[in-house]
Amino acid sequence: MKKAEVKNFTKPDETRSFPHGHVDVLKVSGATVGRATLAPGWRWSTSVKPVAKTKSCEAAHFQYHIAGVLHIKMDDGTEFDCKPGDISLLPPGHDAWVVGNEPVVVVDFQGMVDFAKQQ
Repeated sequence: MKKAEVKNFTKPDETRSFPHGHVDVLKVSGATVGRATLAPGWRWSTSVKPVAKTKSCEAAHFQYHIAGVLHIKMDDGTEFDCKPGDISLLPPGHDAWVVGNEPVVVVDFQGMVDFAKQQ
């Protein structure tokens, strides 16, 4: 790192939209950070799978959960909820969906390089 750098999600470098949500992407000193906003009705397997063209989400995520409840189902059958204040580390191989009527907002420090990116 040669110099200080400050960016803000109010001016993302890129926005990727998909049914029931979007990801704002910042590129900071070679790293990619994404803030996902997912509305009720969002589910990876219906909203992002058509773009990803994989059986399940193959991105590894390291996320801070800001708002809403996100239900995760790993390919091995493990299931759990992530709530505001949680930190989650998800390996590839999962589905996820919004629970309830509150939008989910997460900041992801690892898995947004290609997430929902049109190929």
